[in-house]
Amino acid sequence: MAVIARNKAVGIGITDAAAMLLVFLVPALSHLTSVPFYLLDPMRMAVLGALLCTRNWKNSLALALALPIVSFALSGHPVFPKFLLISAELSVNVLVFAWLSRKMNAGVSAFVSILLSKLFYYGLKAVVLSAGLLQMSLVSTTIWWQFGVAVALSAAFAIFWNRR
Repeated sequence: MAVIARNKAVGIGITDAAAMLLVFLVPALSHLTSVPFYLLDPMRMAVLGALLCTRNWKNSLALALALPIVSFALSGHPVFPKFLLISAELSVNVLVFAWLSRKMNAGVSAFVSILLSKLFYYGLKAVVLSAGLLQMSLVSTTIWWQFGVAVALSAAFAIFWNRR
């Protein structure tokens, strides 16, 4: 039993390291190649990818909180108020998925949880913008990109969640 627990911990550690590396490399790759990889929502991909790989929502919740902080600490991006918004959004995404996936198909749960977390994010961002804590537009990534990422991630959950 201890070997299984250790193997799970190693798998989670490798997944977390890959997620951190992805978030660390995206700004550099975008800068080097002039390809806006950040439009693909790499933090959401990392958090939900980790959830899909490990099936451990508590670990994914920790990643949702940690990735924006790590990105801010290493690159200064996203700016302080926005990294708090992103952490909150990703946390809502994981928590809603964890709740919905017990009640319905994983693909639908992923899509609905992404949609609800986006609504939460934009509502909270509107409050932060109106308070003058951020100076930017409400929607910076087009809705079509966000919808495409949501569909792709939901499809991955629909295909791979029940496979083991």
